[in-house]
Amino acid sequence: MVYKIRVILDVEENVIRDIAINKTDTLEELHNIITNTFGHDGSEMASFYLADDEWNQGEEFPLFDMSEIPGEVTQMSEIAIADVLSNNNDKLIYIYDFLNMWTFFVELMEINEEEPTSYLPKLLFSLGNTPNNAPEMNFESDKIDDLDDEDDDEFDFNEFGDEWN
Repeated sequence: MVYKIRVILDVEENVIRDIAINKTDTLEELHNIITNTFGHDGSEMASFYLADDEWNQGEEFPLFDMSEIPGEVTQMSEIAIADVLSNNNDKLIYIYDFLNMWTFFVELMEINEEEPTSYLPKLLFSLGNTPNNAPEMNFESDKIDDLDDEDDDEFDFNEFGDEWN
């Protein structure tokens, strides 16, 4: 089976790639075609994350296992695309280059039951150009109630004694 996957770069301008890939290919092979079609060399760290319909980030599948205990996480090379994308509109978030945080939204658009007639993976459609620099990402937490300045007077900053001075 062939999967048609849409990959959208998270930037202001539309930068989209549609890719055809075998469902049995690994996430590492998907990583390789994404980096190729968006003009990256593929040498930076990267991870896929499961995502729900609202694009909330779930389980991570990194390019390399950097955990303290080897084998603690499932690497991209160990998981077939069909294991994480099995129905139309299933989603992944893909992060490339953790210093620049290139962020991509990956969605399964179509499943073709026929066997592939040409070499896969391949680029089916391309719109827009990848910018030279990754956009700045704003990470914001939920807003908490402002603290009263009066409450600061109630906190004893010297409660640990003189050893902190």
